[in-house]
Amino acid sequence: MTITCFIRYQIDPFQKDAFRKYAENWGGIIPRCGGHLVGYFLPHEGTNDIAWGLISFESLAAYEAYKTRIRSDSEAIANFAAAQNQRFILREERNFVEVVEGTFGVPSTLAR
Repeated sequence: MTITCFIRYQIDPFQKDAFRKYAENWGGIIPRCGGHLVGYFLPHEGTNDIAWGLISFESLAAYEAYKTRIRSDSEAIANFAAAQNQRFILREERNFVEVVEGTFGVPSTLAR
């Protein structure tokens, strides 16, 4: 069973570009440390201070191994430090979810 870490961020809306850079940095770090990066998402329309990150793992044990690797990765350490120094993340919540089979990645059937 695949689990996905669903991270909800409350960000400083005036530092959206700083969060974008932070998210882009994870694009190389997360896969290298063993996570399947589903993606990071910035607010586009509506609420301007909520962003999300989704990272999948084969199991909770795989997530625990990932956490160990990421804590010793120099680029990850630097990315965490940048977020703390610039204070563009105001709050972070993590939830672990599993996909309901047959509901994820189903393309539109609308004829074009």
